Amino acid sequence: MSPQAVGFALLILGVALLIGKIIRVKVGWVQTLFLPSSIVAGVLLLLLGPQVLGRFSGPWGENGLFTDAMLTTWGALPGLLISVIFATMFLGQELPTPKRAVQLAGPQLSLGVALGSGQYVVGLLLAALVLVPVFAASPMTGALIEIAFEGGHGTAAGMRGVMEDLGFSEGADLAVGLATVGIVGGIVIGIALINWGVRTGKTEILKGDAKMSIAEQKGLFREDEHYSAGTMTSRPASVEPLSLHMAIMALAVLIGWLILEGLRWIEQQTYASVMLDDNTPLEIFAYVPLFPMALLGGVIVQMAAKAVGAASIIDHQMMLRIQGWALDFLIVAAIANLSLQAVGENLAVFAILAVAGIGFNVAIFLWLAPRLIGRYWFERGIGDFGQSMGVTATGLILMRVVDPKGESPAFEAFGYKQLVFEPFFGGGLVTALAVPVIYLTGIWPLFFVMLAIFIISIAVGLIFLRPKEMKDRERHTQQMQQIKATASAPPSSAEAVPATVPGARSPETDNRS
Repeated sequence: MSPQAVGFALLILGVALLIGKIIRVKVGWVQTLFLPSSIVAGVLLLLLGPQVLGRFSGPWGENGLFTDAMLTTWGALPGLLISVIFATMFLGQELPTPKRAVQLAGPQLSLGVALGSGQYVVGLLLAALVLVPVFAASPMTGALIEIAFEGGHGTAAGMRGVMEDLGFSEGADLAVGLATVGIVGGIVIGIALINWGVRTGKTEILKGDAKMSIAEQKGLFREDEHYSAGTMTSRPASVEPLSLHMAIMALAVLIGWLILEGLRWIEQQTYASVMLDDNTPLEIFAYVPLFPMALLGGVIVQMAAKAVGAASIIDHQMMLRIQGWALDFLIVAAIANLSLQAVGENLAVFAILAVAGIGFNVAIFLWLAPRLIGRYWFERGIGDFGQSMGVTATGLILMRVVDPKGESPAFEAFGYKQLVFEPFFGGGLVTALAVPVIYLTGIWPLFFVMLAIFIISIAVGLIFLRPKEMKDRERHTQQMQQIKATASAPPSSAEAVPATVPGARSPETDNRS
């Protein structure tokens, strides 16, 4: 494949993303669903590619409007870009100690871990009882709900290589399809939940209809809005700030690669010589992808920069722009390369996993969040619900809708919870290890581990964190009742005393004092 072919494939992705943005601005129902432009662009390329247009006879051929080189490039791109996304996740952020993070976001972390581990519990139980015996599905389908819903398109596409190595190639297509269902469902169901919460008085901030402005629905800023894309931490005469941040990201990925290669070397020198019953070597890290280690590489770079007094050089907003670019191109490429045939051949499995995942997430949000989080339980819980359905951005969108001015501690608690949560679930170490572990040991070992984590996360939240949270909620309720009672009570005799009475002060005196 020539460099020109690779470059042209990237140009097509860029043009598709621009068309997706135009569709988002012009088409009302796309705005109503809050569909990201990257998903619109990916679906457009999917329709024009071999899975749809290519199946109809015409001058375009079996690949639709695209060439083999384009499809090959798009197929490889997600596995590369997912490492960029995870490497930039903590770069430029202040890293609190785990103790402080738990103190600030303990209930949030308990809810998030319950959602992440519970998705494994539900998926693995369905695989063991229904999907494997009834539909002859692979046991590894039990991990798809968490990979697709909690992990999103990036994780789903990033795990493709691992699944193909383990003989589960259809799993990657199912995961990408489920991730699309998760993001769309997260927005649609999330907005419906917010409107329900407003009508029933569950929300503390938002009163009235949960609506966004026309500009927000289109995904545009108003003319009077100004947001910085990042801070230049280096003079361009020395090095372009964006280039500097790309270089720092590259270092983080390289450190992650060295960590992974080191773990693989240790594995080969130790227990990899052990053979399982089917003559398969006992290897785990051989199947672990790079992206969770790239996340650790980013943490190491951030810690090192802080240790040498260079933390100010790394701007988190600039890293978010790099991360956003990588995620947009990843989603477009992943959906464009989705195999509808694989989804169609496993449609029953796909539908069962989608319905079960959505039902579980909604149930945990409605049952656990109000029992676990004191004040602002809806504002804080809806962010975790959104993330559990797709990507972090989905949770942030829903929190923005229900708390547009950031009056609640939802964003702060959610952010600190991410620092502890992300290294493990939603594309972290647990997500990366789940499929190889199921392949090597079967369904039940991982099921019981996830069940224990699920129970412990709920128990810790309800037993240790709930009492303080409920006291805060009760205290706030009492204060609000006192305010209402004071506002509705008739003026007291003291308040009615004329200002000429000794000791009484006039409003002017009060203002001067």
